[in-house]
Amino acid sequence: MPERHSLNDPTPSLRLVLFQPDIPGNTGTILRLAACLNLTVDIIEPAGFRLDDKSLRRAGMDYLERAAMRLHDDWQAFENWRRDEGRRLIVLTTAAEHSYTEFAYQPGDCLLFGRESAGVPDFVHDTADHRLTIKMAQTGRSLNVAISAAMVAGEAVRQVS
Repeated sequence: MPERHSLNDPTPSLRLVLFQPDIPGNTGTILRLAACLNLTVDIIEPAGFRLDDKSLRRAGMDYLERAAMRLHDDWQAFENWRRDEGRRLIVLTTAAEHSYTEFAYQPGDCLLFGRESAGVPDFVHDTADHRLTIKMAQTGRSLNVAISAAMVAGEAVRQVS
């Protein structure tokens, strides 16, 4: 599928990457966020839903038409594209020690978020240039992926703008 870009900028630099997302409402929310912040969303298939799902459209509202999105058939297709583009892979995970707020983002960074049900597999962790976390209270297991994406995207945009 060809990449769709937002109307504001033909070449968005920061990218939000969703590894095999399984909740359409979260993906719709992230696409809406990306449209508002002029980011691109990369979706690594297979997703746990059809991209024309009603829940996706409901969460993304009319922003879906303005969102820049690129689909990748699988992990290897994404990884080949990323390496050819020379982009850093930043994986957000509860297993990291370094906070997303203490990191120096660069234009072109790919900020990867794992599946809601399973996170990110080891082979993805192994290829990451950096792994970051959102520090939480010890009683918290994880945040919703759309909330996590909004927090990290906000900080990354603040730094590179």
